[in-house]
Amino acid sequence: MADRKPKWLRAKLPAGPTYNAVREMVDKNELNTVCHSAQCPNMGECWSRGTATLMILGNVCTRSCTFCNIQTGRPAELDFGEPARVADAVAKMKLRHCVITSVARDDLEDGGASIWAATIRAIRYRNPGVGIEILTADFRGVADHLDIVLNAKPDIFNHNMETVERLQRPIRRTATYKGSLWTLNHAKSRGFTTKSGLMLGIGERESEIAQTLEDLRKIDVNILTIGQYLQPTQKHEPIDRWVTPEEFEEWKEFALDLGFGVVESGPLVRSSYHAEEQSERFGIEESVASEVA
Repeated sequence: MADRKPKWLRAKLPAGPTYNAVREMVDKNELNTVCHSAQCPNMGECWSRGTATLMILGNVCTRSCTFCNIQTGRPAELDFGEPARVADAVAKMKLRHCVITSVARDDLEDGGASIWAATIRAIRYRNPGVGIEILTADFRGVADHLDIVLNAKPDIFNHNMETVERLQRPIRRTATYKGSLWTLNHAKSRGFTTKSGLMLGIGERESEIAQTLEDLRKIDVNILTIGQYLQPTQKHEPIDRWVTPEEFEEWKEFALDLGFGVVESGPLVRSSYHAEEQSERFGIEESVASEVA
């Protein structure tokens, strides 16, 4: 168990007219955000900049990962009006790059793939110049279901490893290390820019971190995020240690040396942190704009 939270983990408090406008828009459109549901420490900073990571398929997850604060249980019926409302929210936020994620919906035959595809297409139709980044579950390794999502042509495909191979079962329970590598590799085989993320401070060893990063590079993952695990409640997995900013910088250099195109590594880094800037490094917005023109 780690001691008291160190000073470098102080996040920006929610404030300002832009933050309030994003909150009002999310509430008015009856949308969910992973920022709020997962208690992201960067919500104040991101919402104050006019960005939010929208979460589709409801706010109840069928999985019970021990690191995540999203409610687990039996989800509600599908909301077929959600894709249009998400597209409307992206327009109102005037985004150049949007990030969409979802709860896991193992209760659905296709894992929610059809709603995913409808959401991507609705955003593209309403916002033709916007880059679309998606963060999905593994669809239980069913290629046909994942392909439904990929056929809608998002610009960046993200699927998080979350932790090292040894800790997959106690931390993620339903997902597997090999399954996540397969998910990312399948998207890469379809020609997509791929992205993944890792939490530190949850009991992993240095050699295991290195191995995970090497495994991600073997399947040509382009973008990597590394951040500090924060325990949402006392019922969740305890924090093993506080990782220093210096160590995060060392892992960034290690990852860049392996060949990752973009690496965000720091105590408060999360999957969608500075996502727009990452996409710019790969020319996503320029590519989308040229297709529109």
